[in-house]
Amino acid sequence: MVFFMSENQSPQTTYSISDLSKEFDITTRSIRFYEDQGLLKPKRRGQTRIYGLKDRVRLKLILRGKRLGFSLAETRRLFELYDADKNSSSQLQTMLDLVEDKKTSLQQQMDDIKVVLMELNSAEQQCRTALALQEK
Repeated sequence: MVFFMSENQSPQTTYSISDLSKEFDITTRSIRFYEDQGLLKPKRRGQTRIYGLKDRVRLKLILRGKRLGFSLAETRRLFELYDADKNSSSQLQTMLDLVEDKKTSLQQQMDDIKVVLMELNSAEQQCRTALALQEK
């Protein structure tokens, strides 16, 4: 998940909340939540939210980060770094740090799961042995 924001499309491109909701298969409530969290900043026309390409890219990155296990606070931090430093060197270093932390956490979870599976297999075998002895 690299947080470079490429705006290859026309800067005139706009999206309604329902457009983004359909495109990313999420609820409009989720989009409004990300807006409330300061991750999206649509323009307003009366009560209507008008999302630009930057908002669309950010929404895509929010959802990608979520799939990878990043918190909204971590995603917000990356967005803030990007906004402050367009050359992205500090953003990339932060991203590397976050990826390393996430990998370490996942490796620990995998190790814990392996231990639990071994314990469950042992308990299962003990139960099967006890049942076999009772049937004799």
